[in-house]
Amino acid sequence: MLGAIVVDFDGTACSADVSEVLLEVFGDPSWPTYDDLVDRGEMGLREAMHRQAALLTGTREEMLAYALANCALDPTFPPFVAWAAERALPLSLASDGFAFYIRPILEEAGLGSLEVTTNEMTFPGGGGPAMEHPNGHQECVGCGTCKMLAVQRARAAHGPVAFVGEGQSDRYGALYADVAFAKDALVAWCERDGVPFLPWTDFDDVRLALESLDGLPGPVAPARCPGWTLPAER
Repeated sequence: MLGAIVVDFDGTACSADVSEVLLEVFGDPSWPTYDDLVDRGEMGLREAMHRQAALLTGTREEMLAYALANCALDPTFPPFVAWAAERALPLSLASDGFAFYIRPILEEAGLGSLEVTTNEMTFPGGGGPAMEHPNGHQECVGCGTCKMLAVQRARAAHGPVAFVGEGQSDRYGALYADVAFAKDALVAWCERDGVPFLPWTDFDDVRLALESLDGLPGPVAPARCPGWTLPAER
C-alpha cells in the first residue's frame, strides 16, 4: 500500500521550469553551457547551479514578480493535492532549482502548507545571488538537494513512496522510490537505470494510475547513488 508521494517542482508541479525561465530572462546567454557540461558528466548539478546563479542580473523582487506572473502551477496539481489529502497520503515537494519562488507560487494557489525540500537562494547586500544547500547530502556534492534522501526519509516515515518527476535531478528520486512517474528527460534516465516507470502527462494521469495500481515495483535502490560526487572528485 502506498504511504507517501514526493513530487518535483520545476516542470512537474509547476508547468514551467522556473529556474530556466529566469535564466532566459535575467541570465547571461551562456547559461546552457553548464547544462551541457552536466549532460556530458563533466560537472555536477550543484556546481552548475552555482555557476548559473552567478549569471542572474535581476533583483529578487524583479525575478519573483516575473515568476509569479509567468510560471503557473500545472492546473491538475492542486486537485491532485486535494485527492492525496482526502486519502491521508502525505505529499511533499523536492526541488533542485533556485527555489526562492516555490513558496510564493504555492501560496498564491492556496498550497502554502505543503512541505518543500529544496535549496536556498539568498541575496546578500551588494552582491549577486548565492546558493545554499540545507537539504544536500552530508558528503556527496553532486546535487544541491538530495532527492535520494528526500524519498528515503518519506519512506522511513510513511511507507512506500511514489515519485513524480521529469528531469535529470529526478533520476535520483526515481531510483529509490517504490513507483516512479516519468516524462520528458526522466524517461530516458529510467530506461538507462532499469527503473520501472509509468508515463504521465498531467496529475490526472498520476491519480488514475495510483487508483488502479496493482502492486508496487519497489525501489531499484543502488548501494551508491550514480550521482555521487565528493569534493575531491569534482
